[in-house]
Amino acid sequence: MTTTVDAALRAAAAAGVDRLDAQLLLAEVLGQSRTWLFAHGDDAVPPAALARFQDWAGRRAAGEPFAYLVGRKEFHGLLLDVSPAVLVPRPDTETLVAWALERIRELPAARVADLGTGSGAIALALKHSEAGAHITATDVSPDALAVAQGNARRLALDVEFLAGPWWTPLAGRRFHVVASNPPYIAGNDHHLAALAHEPRLALTPEGDGLRSLREIIDGAPAHLEPGGWLLLEHGHDQAAAVAQLLAGRGFTDVSTRHDLGGNARCTGGRCAKAASG
Repeated sequence: MTTTVDAALRAAAAAGVDRLDAQLLLAEVLGQSRTWLFAHGDDAVPPAALARFQDWAGRRAAGEPFAYLVGRKEFHGLLLDVSPAVLVPRPDTETLVAWALERIRELPAARVADLGTGSGAIALALKHSEAGAHITATDVSPDALAVAQGNARRLALDVEFLAGPWWTPLAGRRFHVVASNPPYIAGNDHHLAALAHEPRLALTPEGDGLRSLREIIDGAPAHLEPGGWLLLEHGHDQAAAVAQLLAGRGFTDVSTRHDLGGNARCTGGRCAKAASG
């Protein structure tokens, strides 16, 4: 018995898969465009493609991110490979990239660090937009670094990758701009249940969600040039806490940027003077 394109889509919808997701998944397994599906609803889906589609549809219905199924995600104009070793890049993080680019463009040959790079999204977006900047990216996860390095090779973007937590791989080095999207969800936040397929280490530091942000802010003066910028992504309700932490470490010009949804998404400041370390 054959299954047509339309029948396969109906079955996916009945299983709870969003209509657009189902169309994109079926187009992917067939090697066709989404618009092709509309004109070929009565075409039979080959058995191998159908089996793959049904597997993907079941996993999508169970909450697995679309990007993990197809293995890629667009971010800031770049198509990035992703896997369950890394967070799926979010459009909200482009707010952080835009802010970092503003600061980078104020300096010739800026030295820039991305702490906790994951898929490499931030670092690669910065390098793609500002080829003259020297970009260094760190991550504690070897598997995440492998994904990021693979993206850099495929996109032919020259980014330095180092293994280790936060500032540890950067001993003795200083930067003009440091950007980070660290784990910031509180350990008891109910939203974590919907994110169960993504690496928990990259989502939450447990506790109140601020531990990683505190560690980064605390170590920043020893790794920033005088007047250098630290720019941090955080939760929608954490801007005031992050601003207070920055001010407590002597940062000036502290301000917050909002994402496309109007949420306070990034807070940063300027290092008044360099600390020893």
